[in-house]
Amino acid sequence: MLLACLLKGCPMAVFDSPKPLHGVNLSGWLVLEPWVTPSLFTGTGAFDELSLSTSLEASKFNQLVSTHRDSFIGKVDFERIAFRGFDSVRLQVPWFVFGADGPMPGPSAGCIEYVDQAFDWAEEYNINVLLVIASAPGDDPSSPASFFGEVDSFRRAMLDVLGALCSRYESRSNFLGISPIDSIQGRSRHGFSVSEGVSPHLLRNFYRDAYEVVRASAGPEPAFVVHDAGVPSSWRAFMAPKRYENVWLDCHLYHYAESMNAAGPMGVRTLVNETASYLKKAKKSGLPVMVGEWSAALPLADAGMTPEGRIALERVYTAGQMASFSGSVGWFFQTWKTEGKLSSWDARIALSSFEKGMFD
Repeated sequence: MLLACLLKGCPMAVFDSPKPLHGVNLSGWLVLEPWVTPSLFTGTGAFDELSLSTSLEASKFNQLVSTHRDSFIGKVDFERIAFRGFDSVRLQVPWFVFGADGPMPGPSAGCIEYVDQAFDWAEEYNINVLLVIASAPGDDPSSPASFFGEVDSFRRAMLDVLGALCSRYESRSNFLGISPIDSIQGRSRHGFSVSEGVSPHLLRNFYRDAYEVVRASAGPEPAFVVHDAGVPSSWRAFMAPKRYENVWLDCHLYHYAESMNAAGPMGVRTLVNETASYLKKAKKSGLPVMVGEWSAALPLADAGMTPEGRIALERVYTAGQMASFSGSVGWFFQTWKTEGKLSSWDARIALSSFEKGMFD
């Protein structure tokens, strides 16, 4: 009854496509993230992979990263992902994925062999792989070295990495697609104020150039996935199907940072309706829409909520979120695994009470 009340009035759309994708991110494996594996960063003062590489001796850093990549995700994870009913993974890779010999050498020996292994494991269990270049040099929108415009060498090297990845995996039957950059914040106007972020025209130009590289390297089959930059209403008539093939718009939907009380059904329903409204704006682009990242995390609860009550509410919220994704190409939960088994972010826990059929 509670779930029916929650979902009542949620906008639904029908997209003429095969069965929607149900997947998980593999965050924190090939691109290190402290919220996924805090033990890698303990005592270093680092907050990402690049700063971690400068805070440790090169040999120690390389050993740390190699040990982590060998142990954090393995074949058994892909087996369990498939068993839980997921058919896809969203695999983030760094810009230095090809190591010292790549277009943009980075702080370690690279990780392309792990990507190869991921494709092998995924293929064995009939899992699709969506590649995402999750980091880029100079991708801070406030930096004068932003590869989107000011430093052409960064931009060219990013496109070379994109092309090399597509050429390497274009023959793989489970190569779902690729996203040239992840989680970019676009500049937007609100009345007389302008939020900080990447200029829309620079981002669109980068996406157009990246599209041509993907199609030249891998043909029309892999999906070309562009992040909406947090501005879902800014993509109308962008990459129209008459000129561009198989382009998807990616939305990342989180509500944990919102300043509202979601202590009851009405609060949760408000959040679910916000998600539905966001996706409705994105679908006006005319592009197929996917949800590349989402979680079960709610805003901070009031002091009166018990841990058991929050878990129950998060389950209702999770079901409502999945229902609001109806009409989309698919979704990818954030994430498959966390070191601390974070209950709202780790799919093994957050989605453990959902049967396979409930994903639909």
